[in-house]
Amino acid sequence: MTDSLAPDPQADDTAAMDGAPVCVLAFNAADASGAGGVAGDVATIAAMGGHALPITCAVCVRDTAEVFDHEALDADLVDEQARTILEDTPVGGFKVGFLGDAENVTVVAELLSDYTDIPVVAYLGNLGWMEEDARQSYLDAWRELILPATAVLVGSHQTLTDFLLPEWDSERPASPRELAVAAAQAGTGFVLVTGVMLASRKAGVGAAAGSGQFIDNVLAGPQGAITGEKFEHVEATFVGAGDTLSAALATLLAVGSELQAAVGEALQFLDQSLEAGFAPGMGHVVPDRFFWAMGDELPEGDEGDLPTDGGPEFDPHQTPPGGSRSVH
Repeated sequence: MTDSLAPDPQADDTAAMDGAPVCVLAFNAADASGAGGVAGDVATIAAMGGHALPITCAVCVRDTAEVFDHEALDADLVDEQARTILEDTPVGGFKVGFLGDAENVTVVAELLSDYTDIPVVAYLGNLGWMEEDARQSYLDAWRELILPATAVLVGSHQTLTDFLLPEWDSERPASPRELAVAAAQAGTGFVLVTGVMLASRKAGVGAAAGSGQFIDNVLAGPQGAITGEKFEHVEATFVGAGDTLSAALATLLAVGSELQAAVGEALQFLDQSLEAGFAPGMGHVVPDRFFWAMGDELPEGDEGDLPTDGGPEFDPHQTPPGGSRSVH
């Protein structure tokens, strides 16, 4: 597989000719916090200039701090949702998130097998909150059925290591290339590994504790690392970052971006979304996917409400990131 994952131009049908936004179909769970799940996918795909086709596979009981429980929807209902819209609407890309249970994994894999010319971005989050037997059954099905259909697998360094290399016992962390080799053995083209911890730089006199710590995010294939982006480590804990990154990447691939450029764009979008993030509840910080749409001028008399710690700059000529401009 090459780094060109653009969908078949003939599959765009009349939507592309009319200048309509590309449609991205997202399989995910309902997340009432709005941080991730179908809510996060819809917000991200819209912010990138696409149109989301959300397929709800499960309902999660969660807040902005943690997941308490979930209920998978009936597999036939998931199948009916997806096939109904796929028979009506041309799709440029697929995003696969949390599917609820092994039965839904099977249904989604069967659907993807009917559309092999459309790029699939799959995100595997931390499922430590699931009951052990259910989690293992889910991951086994995911490994066998979703990975062969996946163009780019997205996940944190620790999550992907546990999933792809469960027997890894070296004191040295697995490299992105080693994770990519394991994924390729299951049929996946590339991995986008987030949260790879890098050695701290020596802080200068007066530097804040923990300064100089960076986190790497690396796109890799079996031959090695291809591209990536370093983020400075911050103390805040975010929720919904993985869904944001994977949905952004799925949208960029759907509009025909080359893989390397799309990954760079998606990582920059995530970085700026996190920088502008906010805490709607008492838990973690939620990415602000519409950071680029916020003006920096308030009506006269409201200047006192402006943030004092800076933030993303606003360009009045900006269009959605998935449109004609770059977010960086």
